Amino acid sequence: MPRKKAEKPANSYQAHRERQRRRILDAAWKLFDECGVDRVTMAEITSASGVQPSTMYQYFSNKDDIVWAILGELIQERSGRTKQVLEDAPSALARITALLESMADELSNNQVKVRFMAQFDAMYARNWSVERLLTLESQIYPQPFQWFTELIREGIADGSLRSDLDPDLTMHSVINAVIGAQRRLASLGSKIELEYGQPIERLFRETIRVLLLGLRAPEVPARRRPRKLNPVKGRTRKRSS
Repeated sequence: MPRKKAEKPANSYQAHRERQRRRILDAAWKLFDECGVDRVTMAEITSASGVQPSTMYQYFSNKDDIVWAILGELIQERSGRTKQVLEDAPSALARITALLESMADELSNNQVKVRFMAQFDAMYARNWSVERLLTLESQIYPQPFQWFTELIREGIADGSLRSDLDPDLTMHSVINAVIGAQRRLASLGSKIELEYGQPIERLFRETIRVLLLGLRAPEVPARRRPRKLNPVKGRTRKRSS
């Protein structure tokens, strides 16, 4: 009897497409960090990835699409990491601390990703609309700003954060300050270290420490119990005769 041809897995074509897409994105990642997003061309990404030009345009029509695909992966990754670090935090202040510390870990361990985000910010300011970014973010975690605001409200309620904070303003201010510091330090790297004489990781963790001190509710000093006065025993003074 003739042998039956082995059937290919139903998802083999999809797996092949994902591998091709991954090759393109990995090549773009490397070029973007080495040369700068602005300076890299589609032809260079095509050549570095090893795919044919006709294949490249089946996945991405232009460099902007590649940049946004990488951004989507980073936001997705950060969303999962954020959920993980916040799980066991006992208070709002502890959750905020864990969130900011995870950004410090990212600066220490994934500077390529942080540098990409700094480059993205520059291009975003010039080339793309707010609506495009908000649409992408909402697909990954709906209402992120509302979540931050609620975190401040919880902290005020549980007593871990200052009572005079404005929930709608404070967290956005903190996040923008921390993101700005993180991306500047990653972008300038050794230049910052030569200029200030401190490692960028240490500078960033000190930034976080100072911000957290400003958010933290002041400690209420414990009431002192009134000291009991021991009765003074009267001494019998002899009258001089």
